[in-house]
Amino acid sequence: MKIRSLIIIAGLVLAGCSNKADKADAYGNFEATEVIVSSETSGKILKFEVTEGTDIDKGSEIALIDTTLFHLQKSEIDAGMMSIRTRINTINAQNDILDQQIVNLNINLARIENMLKDDAATRKQYDDLKGQVAVLQKQISANNTQKTSIAAELSVYGSKNATLDEQVARSSVKSPIKGTIIEKYSEAGEMTAAGKPLVKMADLSLMKLKVYVSGAQLGDIKLGQECTVRVDDGKKGYATFPGIISYISGKAEFTPKIIQTKEERVTLVYAVTIDVKNDGTMKSGMPGEAIF
Repeated sequence: MKIRSLIIIAGLVLAGCSNKADKADAYGNFEATEVIVSSETSGKILKFEVTEGTDIDKGSEIALIDTTLFHLQKSEIDAGMMSIRTRINTINAQNDILDQQIVNLNINLARIENMLKDDAATRKQYDDLKGQVAVLQKQISANNTQKTSIAAELSVYGSKNATLDEQVARSSVKSPIKGTIIEKYSEAGEMTAAGKPLVKMADLSLMKLKVYVSGAQLGDIKLGQECTVRVDDGKKGYATFPGIISYISGKAEFTPKIIQTKEERVTLVYAVTIDVKNDGTMKSGMPGEAIF
């Protein structure tokens, strides 16, 4: 009878030790880094083929907004730039004619200089030719001033064209992260506006388990520390994953209502975030446990 009692007591002690060893140090829920992707331009959605659950690489196209208006504006600007370039070509042609006239006048000036030595020409003839050369040079200078003004116009058109190119590029809505589409707010054919959300994405490859620890536990944990994270695994018990502590709150707060009983909610705790690589098991909102 005494032997049976000892066996029962020993079994209870071992069970108690097992339960204590099996107990987690902190409890919480998994979160994912979520991003709301919006359109940067307004218009009709021409292409929107992604669906909820679609995995997308960073930089891949999510949706395409109608760019017809932008292309029409670009065509108008291109025509204006062509007209401006024609004006510059006309001025260049005029300057070429003036340069040739100056060359001809300089030839005549050389002849007049030789004739002046022999008193075969007058000083007035020489001065008249010099005056004509000066007038032509001033005309060239005036034409070049016009070219500077026209070049400034061309620069303005170029800036407008670059703005339209940027708007066309932004009409293609691209993924800012590598992740999964978890919510879709519009469909192809609908109208959208700049800033209006199109999809919600989440990076599910790295989950964050947010748990709360007491002040007494703070001394046992530090940033970058490895720990064990586990989740329920049906009848098998638990599935365990390695985790790394990425954040420890520097300010105490009351225990969240969703985690503890009414009596325990008055306890001051510290928020701790643990990064865990996800193999597909963990989902946002799923409860998890941490063992430090």
